[in-house]
Amino acid sequence: MTSDPNTRREELLKEIGISPLWRLRDAPQTAVATAEVLAAREPDAVVAVPAVARGADPGPVSGMDWPALKSCVAECTACALHQKRNKTVFGVGDENADWLFVGEGPGADEDAQGEPFVGQAGKLLDNMLAAIALKRGANVYIANIVKCRPPGNRNPQPEEAQACSVYLQRQIELIRPKLIIALGKVAAVNLLGRDASIASLRGQVHAWRGIPLIVTYHPAYLLRTLNDKAKAWEDLCFAVKTMADLKMSRAATT
Repeated sequence: MTSDPNTRREELLKEIGISPLWRLRDAPQTAVATAEVLAAREPDAVVAVPAVARGADPGPVSGMDWPALKSCVAECTACALHQKRNKTVFGVGDENADWLFVGEGPGADEDAQGEPFVGQAGKLLDNMLAAIALKRGANVYIANIVKCRPPGNRNPQPEEAQACSVYLQRQIELIRPKLIIALGKVAAVNLLGRDASIASLRGQVHAWRGIPLIVTYHPAYLLRTLNDKAKAWEDLCFAVKTMADLKMSRAATT
């Protein structure tokens, strides 16, 4: 077993398809722009931006603690996705995490196990986390735009994202992450509340209700589009630098 951390990191980069080691020259300037609601996975996918959530009452949800919120999601029938689900996929990880990763929605493996990112895309995400010295469950929380699997792994419909938006919003309020990473266009568009391409959103710091947010590709997309893995690595490096800047800024004000 490899003990040297630098060697292990290079092995992880090879495993996620980035070799030799890529390094960022100059990270883009941090330009935080405020925004509001949810985002997306495929660079060219068309995603409607949800308005106010229907089905799930934002009043009661907004005051829920973790146990109440998990119970509410498990029993949710706010949209048609509940009709064919095996399990709801609430989210997983450190409930006080600095890092929040938000994907699109559960796939078949996630629907069976009730945990996000457990298939091949999940393995790639775990390797991506490890490459920047992070680990699932350790200062990292992982969630999705919707909590139930869309049939055939299609993109969530606007009304489905609407029905789940209050749950994700409450999760973010409870976690209070320092940085949100939107994995793919569906996550990005829904979180930011505007439609735009992944290419136009990468390399800059956006915000969800004042929380810095960075956009990168969804791991499932990267499994199909190997050439964009290097771009995803650049995004991760940018995220690490952004987190360091955030911590330095907060330390300077305390």
